[in-house]
Amino acid sequence: MNSDNKETKKICAIMIIEVIGRPPEYLTQTLNDLINKIGEEKGVVVKEKKLNEPSLMKEQKDFYTSFAEIEVEVEELLGLVGLMFKYMPAHVEIISPESISLTNNGWNDILNELVQKLHGYDEVARIIQTEKNILEKKLKDVLTEKKEQE
Repeated sequence: MNSDNKETKKICAIMIIEVIGRPPEYLTQTLNDLINKIGEEKGVVVKEKKLNEPSLMKEQKDFYTSFAEIEVEVEELLGLVGLMFKYMPAHVEIISPESISLTNNGWNDILNELVQKLHGYDEVARIIQTEKNILEKKLKDVLTEKKEQE
């Protein structure tokens, strides 16, 4: 068991990353590229990978879906959090250690990373909302102008 002032190092986790698209060969290549990028991340080692064959989606004609199960070892919990934000896996499961110790500084790093990402997403959402409003106004103006010309 770790003492209260030491952080747990070397965390093993499984991530499932899903992709949708076409053609099916593209999905396999995309998953391989993502796995290679994950393996190049600082403090990350890809221990195992399993790619599943693309399958035709039932709901979407001509679209395929596939996923990869990737076992990674990260130097610290912040590294795993970084992978989650960067690669947006559909599922994450820590397989070892059973218990994780984290100092206040460790928590601060993780929470600040979370807040930074949330602010970034909020900024993007605000920009998109503003652009949507501008486009709606322009469309309304064009439709009004066209109606007046008739």
